[in-house]
Amino acid sequence: MTPTYRHIAAASLLLLCAVVPLAAQSANTSEPARALPSAPPAPTPASTVPPGPALPADYVVGPEDVLSVVFWREREMSSDVLVRPDGRISLPLLNDVEVAGLTPDQVRERVIELAKKFVEEPSATVVVKQINSRKVYITGNVERPGPFPLLRPTTILQLISLAGGLKEFAKSGDIVVVRVDGTQQATFPFNYDDVKNRKSLSQNILLKPGDTVIVP
Repeated sequence: MTPTYRHIAAASLLLLCAVVPLAAQSANTSEPARALPSAPPAPTPASTVPPGPALPADYVVGPEDVLSVVFWREREMSSDVLVRPDGRISLPLLNDVEVAGLTPDQVRERVIELAKKFVEEPSATVVVKQINSRKVYITGNVERPGPFPLLRPTTILQLISLAGGLKEFAKSGDIVVVRVDGTQQATFPFNYDDVKNRKSLSQNILLKPGDTVIVP
């Protein structure tokens, strides 16, 4: 008997009913789709600035230091700046900013406060790129007199060593440290021979920025 259209349609429906459950079972047994990795978080201002040198515990910004001031999302206000002899830096829009004598965190707070005139909720990072303001000086009868950077705790004896030691005819018992604090000036005697012989070790004091060691 020749199949009719109704018979063909019925056979097609039966075939479809058999195939669909098999496809669903195959999909259930396949490996589940892996979630796409989430995008990394947007960088913060601190992550966009290379770290600077290690800072002494008592560090404050001074003339000739180099600072990197970075405003998050405000690149036109960001800049690497040199602290001028008058203790100020110049930044786009903010103009002159007094920074000498401040810690890096205090500088950051100051520039953020000034930036509020131009930016809503400004965020900034301040990194010290170079320390040039912390120096001590040694003069007189040493092998290499002159200025030396003070980037770590340094005693009088250590500075003499950095300067190559005393010359032959230096008056090692009459060394003096001159310290200027504002308008006040103080002197500290240092007897090299006593310290060398482990006597009066307390006179081998830690130097402060600006100290001058005089070796007669």
